[in-house]
Amino acid sequence: MVSLRVLEIPVSITPADALRSFRTVCESRGWEMYRVEETRVVNRWAIIMPLTRSARVLGMIVDEEEVDGLSLRSWSFVPGSAGSVSMVSFDIPDSIGSEEWRNFLREWCSLLPRCPWKWTFWERSVIGYFIPEFRRSRALFRKEGIEISSWTGSSQVE
Repeated sequence: MVSLRVLEIPVSITPADALRSFRTVCESRGWEMYRVEETRVVNRWAIIMPLTRSARVLGMIVDEEEVDGLSLRSWSFVPGSAGSVSMVSFDIPDSIGSEEWRNFLREWCSLLPRCPWKWTFWERSVIGYFIPEFRRSRALFRKEGIEISSWTGSSQVE
């Protein structure tokens, strides 16, 4: 049985973009992977009461012995009355060292079409300007060793 660490981060990108970047990074390392589709229970707040819904989860699991258990799952949900927040959940096996994981995450971030921890003013206004996901996203990326003050991604490289 492989010991895993779960890292769940709110992001400003779509689940498809998250998976595309994950697949690209894994293919560059020559890792085999397969897709998964699941559902996940999410809560949506209506006035003062949570409404339970299910969200469609898209994911990829790496099928390599050296990184057995590495996976990414991503989904979107509507936390309030409008606008959606996307989440990514990494399952990180203990066989991956901390520096190797940081390099993997940096490469994943650099291949995204936009900065994953920044939302536009309009997006924040529609979703709810003060929801905690915005701050939590930056804090989690910083904790994982990503420099959040400057982002160099695929859109800036072209």
